[in-house]
Parts: sequence; structure tokens; C-alpha cells
Amino acid sequence: MVVLTMKKYLFLAVLLYLSVLTPFAQTSGYTPSPQNEEARQWFTNAKFGLFIHWGPFSFPGEGEWVMNNRNITVKNYTRLEKFFNPIDFDAHTWVSLAKAAGMRYITLITRHHDGFSMWDTRFSDFNIMHTPYKKDIVRQMADECHKQGIRLFLYYSLLDWRRDDYSWWTGRTGKGTGRTVRGNWNDYIQFMKNQLTELLSNYGSIAGIWFDGYWDQMAEESKDRKDNDVNADWHIRELYDLIHRLQPQCLIGNNHHMTPLPGEDFQMFEQDVPGENTSGLSFQKISALPLETCATINNSWGFNITDTTYKTPAQIVALLVKSAGNGGNLLLNIGPMPNGEIQPEFVQRLHWMGNWLQTYGASIYNTKGGYLRPQKWGCLTRDGDKLYVHVLQQDAGPIRLEQFPYTTIVKAWRLKDKTPVNISLRDGVAEIPAQSPTPEDPDQVVVLEVSTKKPG
Repeated sequence: MVVLTMKKYLFLAVLLYLSVLTPFAQTSGYTPSPQNEEARQWFTNAKFGLFIHWGPFSFPGEGEWVMNNRNITVKNYTRLEKFFNPIDFDAHTWVSLAKAAGMRYITLITRHHDGFSMWDTRFSDFNIMHTPYKKDIVRQMADECHKQGIRLFLYYSLLDWRRDDYSWWTGRTGKGTGRTVRGNWNDYIQFMKNQLTELLSNYGSIAGIWFDGYWDQMAEESKDRKDNDVNADWHIRELYDLIHRLQPQCLIGNNHHMTPLPGEDFQMFEQDVPGENTSGLSFQKISALPLETCATINNSWGFNITDTTYKTPAQIVALLVKSAGNGGNLLLNIGPMPNGEIQPEFVQRLHWMGNWLQTYGASIYNTKGGYLRPQKWGCLTRDGDKLYVHVLQQDAGPIRLEQFPYTTIVKAWRLKDKTPVNISLRDGVAEIPAQSPTPEDPDQVVVLEVSTKKPG
């Protein structure tokens, strides 16, 4: 992930430039398989997932970018391997928590930018089996997800601050890790193919691969720069084709902050709902692919012992609802502690969301975005003949739905208690009486049963 404290200095110029690039043809040279199309539909309906940032980087308690931020050399960082012994990790507890929160899938870090592999890999000695723990984390999570009916996505970093054969001398990060040898880039590509083959061959059905780090090899901004020019050839279609060949249903997303590339199956937006760019990382245009917002509960992805800026339940609800209002999902992140325990502030909020979805889930799951994009007052979702009006803004007053595309409102009621609501519809404008969201009940959902048939 892009660290929030570094974005202004490391990525913003490049990302702003990319926002005006000529879009790639999304379907050029790639035709999704029937299994993939079915998986995309499932993903679109799922709406809520759990992101897990966890690994040896959790031990210093400064987030997942600690190796880069503190210029820790490969030699010294490797010592964390001997400290990482998550004796309190329990896959059943983690997956059960996601399920209780109303989440339908989990995206697990398998290898972050520090190069540590969380599974029993044959292609790197820097892995979980060489720690005092000596148990395959990916295996445990995969088995438990399959057991509990939660689909598993695997985060995999294209960037590596550790390996010599990664093109570190042309990359934008990881300059202070003490590497001097310039290895063979093609060896690194083969290494990634080997690891991806392991992950997609040995752990059952994998719902998706979540790539990150592509931005590390983007060329410096210049007037001569070509669309999507990079310093290194990622062999990206070779990687994508390998994944789709091994598991045709497996969805591919890439956190490159650009228009989706051929071979990708969903588009993600970092720390913002699609169409917003409050954090300066998600200005890319919304594509026709399934969409996903990834966001943190505090301001950190990996465990940060000093970050106590936790989002309120109302803020998390707004992220979920506005993502759904754009037809997308929310992938909500936790950064467990190095011992494998999930800190109580995260647990409390996930349980709160689970309780909220028991009441309001019908307005989220299996819905599409409404005919209006999210507004200041809130947003719309829809499912069949039901239009859900999500009022998030306190003191918003009556809600006017301009250019209302339906001719008839058959009936209207509040979702939480089935109380009827009096709605007026005249001259193409539907007006809903003022609602009263509160911090404890932050989304007042009014359900409209609508029809395009004229009454009588």
C-alpha cells in the first residue's frame, strides 16, 4: 500500500500525471472466462471484505513501510524473522470475526514489499517456516476460509525491497536497504511466476490476486513520457495469463492507481470511495469493471502502536454505503499485532458493523448503485424494484431526488422498523421528508418500492 505520510513526497506527482493519461482499452486482448464472469458477479454482490496487513513488519509497530522509512538494510531486517512468533494467531478466530462483521471475503497479505513470504515457499528462504512459529499462515487461513464459506483473496507485492534481481536501482523506493548487486530482472519475473504458481496450486480455490507495487517502476514525469511508460517491463500479461490459466475464476486487481489494464477483473480505489479523492491517491476514472474501496480503520495498514486515530462506526458505515452507492465494495483493513492478536479497537468496530448489517444488509448486499452518484446528503442503492435512500448527513432537510426515473412509488418505509414514509412525486422530483441520522444510528434508510408503469 502507499503510506499516507509519504504520498505527497513520493507518489503524488506521478499519480497526478497518470490521471490524464489516455485510457487503455479494458478488453483489449483479454476475454474473461465464464467462470471469471460468474466470479465478477459474485464479487459485485459481496460488498464487504476484510483486508489483513500482517507480517514481520508488524513487530516494530511502525506500519508495513518500516523497512523503507527507516532505511533498514536487508541484513538487519532479516533478523525480524527470528522475532516473528505469532503464538496467539488463530485462523478460526480471524475468519469467524470477518463472518460476524458481515464480510463475504478476506484479502490476506502473502508477501509485502519487504519480501517476506507468509507460506511454505520453495523459492525464498525468507518465509514463515524459518521463524520460530514454523507454520504456514496461508495454509491455515485458506483451510479456515474454505471451511466457513468465506472467499480468500491473496495480496501479492510486485515490489521487493530485499531481492537483488528486483530492479531496485530503477525503482522509486527501497533505496536504503544496502543492496549493491544488480541482478537479472528476468530472474525476478520467473521468481514471481513460481510463487504465484505455488499459491494457486496448493491452497484450493483462490478468489483473487490483489497486486500492489506496480507504481514503484513508473518513470519520472516528463513531457516526453508515453502513456503508462515504466522503467521496467513487468511482463504483466504473462503474470495475468498464468493466473487465469491456473484458476480461471480467479479475479485480478492491481493497485496501480490507473485505468485498468487488459487482463484485470476489478478496479480498486485506495482510501477513498470511487469518484472521490480526498487522500490524493484515487483520482483514476471509474471503469466498467467491478469496483472496490480499500480503507483503513485508523491511518495505518500494518500495526502501528502510536496510531489511535480510529474511525467511528458512523465513518465506516459511510465508507461502506458510499462504496455501494457507486456499485462497489468496501475492503476494510486491520493490522493485527505481531503476536497474532487483533487489537480490541478493531474487534469492537467489526462487531458493530456486523450488528448494523443485520438490520441494514438488504440495502447493501446484492445491490447496484443508484441512478444518482453519491450526494452530500448520502446516496442511493437499488435491488430490483427497491430503491434504497441512504441519508447520512445530519440536518440535511428534505431529500429531493431530481430527474427521478420511475413513474410510480408504490410504497415507502423506513428499513429499520418498517414505518411508512410519506413521499411526494411530481414533475420528475421525488421528495423525502427530513431524516435524523445520529452517531449511534448514522444511516437512515428509506425504502422506495418503485415502478416505471403508470398508475391505473
